[in-house]
Amino acid sequence: MEGRPELVTLREPDSAAAEAYRALRTSLIYAGLDEPLRSVVLAPPAPDRGRTEEVAANLGVVLAQSGQAVILVDADLRHPTLHRLFGLENGEGVSEAVLLPAEAPLPLRETGVTGLSLLTAGKPPLNAADLLASKRMERLVQRLEQQADLVLFAAPPITAVTDAAVLGRLCDGLVLTVRAGRTRRDRLAEAKRLLEQWEVRTLGAVLLDATTRHLWQGY
Repeated sequence: MEGRPELVTLREPDSAAAEAYRALRTSLIYAGLDEPLRSVVLAPPAPDRGRTEEVAANLGVVLAQSGQAVILVDADLRHPTLHRLFGLENGEGVSEAVLLPAEAPLPLRETGVTGLSLLTAGKPPLNAADLLASKRMERLVQRLEQQADLVLFAAPPITAVTDAAVLGRLCDGLVLTVRAGRTRRDRLAEAKRLLEQWEVRTLGAVLLDATTRHLWQGY
């Protein structure tokens, strides 16, 4: 796993990129000073070809390395990819977990990083937005929050489908993943408008493909 290029926090823990993820970790801690964050959604304004999953995975690693119990959740039920970053199969995941009774254990997977677990997306549902907006999903989020210090959801693009906004309402906040020179301003503006419309708390934005000092920008 340490050789996988996306997990720079494991492959090159002393690199500037890994340090930037630790800075992002600190920013999240400050964002929850008044009331600790228990669940956070990461989502791009527009398609970003796996970069959001990369951010979620690396952030999960550095959070776990700081001693926190973290659960990563692949909330892109249409095109799941988070499991691949850890060399795992997309077995039972979110789609199956929402149907489990309260006493049944959740199908969490070990990632090889102490303190970091993964809930894959599972079998693609007929309607992902309906599943994420259901009472069962709300209860699943609550169960996950009870089993971890922080739950990180990697969600699909905000302007493409309603999944991220729907999930954002169930969680403590949402972080936008923005690519410097790639994410169009109109897509970013539309994403912010949709999040405001859905009354989703926006915690800030991660700026990718830029200098490390620009990694986090709070709102």
